[in-house]
Amino acid sequence: MINQESDLIVCGEAESAGEALRVIEATHPDVTVVDMSLKHSDGIDLAKDIRLRHPHLPVLILSMHDESLYAERALRAGALGYITKQEAADKVMSAIRCVSGGEVYVSAQFSRRMMRGLVGHGAGLASSPVEQLSDRELHVFRLLGQGHGTREIASEMHLSVSTVETHRANIKRKLHLHNSVELLQRAVRWVEREAKGA
Repeated sequence: MINQESDLIVCGEAESAGEALRVIEATHPDVTVVDMSLKHSDGIDLAKDIRLRHPHLPVLILSMHDESLYAERALRAGALGYITKQEAADKVMSAIRCVSGGEVYVSAQFSRRMMRGLVGHGAGLASSPVEQLSDRELHVFRLLGQGHGTREIASEMHLSVSTVETHRANIKRKLHLHNSVELLQRAVRWVEREAKGA
């Protein structure tokens, strides 16, 4: 879709965070479109790495995940925009042009929600206990829900097993879960709802 636009062209592609950083170094893009789901990482961590190494490179997160949980995290990580894959192609192109020009891009609905939180109407942005999880905890929670074990998660995220266990304990505490069975059940239900777009 991007290459069909007269003013845009894809100068590089990557499937993993490490490969993406190498492609950025080699091609010097004007804007980077990052998928939330990457091999051995996620778009939030990659956005943080890009911000650290290339502070002036605009990042747009493209995701199948609901923006109510991930858009704010993406912006805090250094991305200039967040758009879901369900949006029409012209909106995706608009988002690319917007962040390329240094502007922030989120949906009108999410923007209104942020403004309501800032002016004190309602309870702010957090509407679910899962939103209280840190970025790393959320990544562990998602992988648990996808059926990954602790050692597999440690390998996937390049963490020690004890660090993953600490994240699991923090998740249980924040979600008021009593044991690992409740944690696993909650994670699986959450991943299923995410897949359905609920």
